[in-house]
Amino acid sequence: MLSYAIEEGINCIDTAEASPIPMKKATQGKTDLYISSWLKSQQRDKIVLATKVCGYSERSSYIRDSGEVLRVDAANIKESVEKSLKRLGTDYIDLLQIHWPDRYVPLFDEGKVRYIGVSNETSYGVMEFVNTAKLEGLPKIVSIQNGYSLLVRCRYEVDLVEVCHPKNCNVGLLAYSPLGGGSLSGKYLVTDQEATKNARLNLFPGYMERYKGSLAKEATIQYVEVAKKHGLTPVELALGFVRDRPFVTSTIIGATSVEQLKEDIDAFLMTKRPFSQEVMADIDAVFKRFKDPSFV
Repeated sequence: MLSYAIEEGINCIDTAEASPIPMKKATQGKTDLYISSWLKSQQRDKIVLATKVCGYSERSSYIRDSGEVLRVDAANIKESVEKSLKRLGTDYIDLLQIHWPDRYVPLFDEGKVRYIGVSNETSYGVMEFVNTAKLEGLPKIVSIQNGYSLLVRCRYEVDLVEVCHPKNCNVGLLAYSPLGGGSLSGKYLVTDQEATKNARLNLFPGYMERYKGSLAKEATIQYVEVAKKHGLTPVELALGFVRDRPFVTSTIIGATSVEQLKEDIDAFLMTKRPFSQEVMADIDAVFKRFKDPSFV
């Protein structure tokens, strides 16, 4: 799957020290090991390798040698980077992101991290990072990895879009969950539960529960109808929408099979861009009715 992605023009691989998700001690770090095994056959300088250091957590202390509460400070960042580099089998990380917020962050640079970014962050957090870097002469964050999709728009569009604009803080959005945990594909709308028993929202009860709420389901039904009306698949509608937003720098997709990956990549490459005014008008009509249903 990774090789197919690279062959099709994808150049960024996103991982995290906490992965795979949902987090648990028995599997922590295995995603990096799988990537490392594959990376040995690739040209390292052709790939943008992004990973994350955990934010504050009292429940995931197993990630650190000390077994203490996770914080985003010099010691934790250093241990995280060194372990990530070892697992990934590389000597540098292209983009290091703070997985979730923890304020008061001393940064450092030993040449092992090329750029830094944040994830699941707020407008206040982005501005504090940017201002602190300016005041202290430190590297500025270049990216923010937040959820963004047809089902999750308001939290970014209300104010983060202004903060991150190139003329302001100039922080690029790496949009994750553009398919709403897979829900916008429409696969969870089927009555035959057996067909989706191995899909992640059913494999991990409680994981991304926000996408299984009644309003999120109703909104998804409406978006599927919009796609059908305009001769698009639900995946083409959802990924095409995120792809063409002017503030989206890159879109992070996840797939569990080559078939899913191919469908996702084809949606980016083959779907006409930009969407017509008629398509956008129908999307906006659903949005005005439901806003962000997965956070209701």
